[in-house]
Amino acid sequence: MTALLTATGLHKTFGPTDALTGASFQISAGEIVAVMGPSGSGKSTLLHCLAGIVRPDAGTVAYRDRDVFALSDAERTALRRTEFGFVFQFGQLVPELSCLENTALPLRLGGLRRRAAEAKAREAMERLGVADLAGKPPGEVSGGQGQRVALARALVTSPSVLFADEPTGALDSLNGERVMSLLVRTAREDGTAVVLVTHDVRVAAYSDREVGVRDGRTRQVAAA
Repeated sequence: MTALLTATGLHKTFGPTDALTGASFQISAGEIVAVMGPSGSGKSTLLHCLAGIVRPDAGTVAYRDRDVFALSDAERTALRRTEFGFVFQFGQLVPELSCLENTALPLRLGGLRRRAAEAKAREAMERLGVADLAGKPPGEVSGGQGQRVALARALVTSPSVLFADEPTGALDSLNGERVMSLLVRTAREDGTAVVLVTHDVRVAAYSDREVGVRDGRTRQVAAA
């Protein structure tokens, strides 16, 4: 299977701290890979390098055989807006916007008109079972509902790669399982590659395989 996103020999230092010390990674379309490791192991730094957010000190990141860090800042920003999706531990919804407006936000930032963007956003929310929350502000929905809205926002552009950093970390086990089931189902249906950063073995069990990170280095763990 041809790799969609590949990283080789990544090194990254923050001050005196070595965050990555030769990490490598690859993922193919439709694959779900769990990146596991203890706090401070470098797994979130690896995700940020893969997504083109943090530039490594050494090593390469290639998306569809293009060197991500050979792109201009504007090109990387466009890549993250159109090809990549993101969902984080606390959802990071904009409190001043309704849940529908939050979901439509990536489309609006990409230049799509409001009516068309919100129509696509409603479809994404419907798929994730949160269409009834469209008019509510994030402060009036539960943690599990808010995370499903955040997932709808991450998937509304039909990204090729979804980066999920501890997506269930702030949820109870029942809501966590629901969010993961929805994430996996949607990824399978759309052929999205999912980079899943977690320290929870129950969350990692939803992946196709696991990559461990310790002291800034990666290693293949096992098939899930």
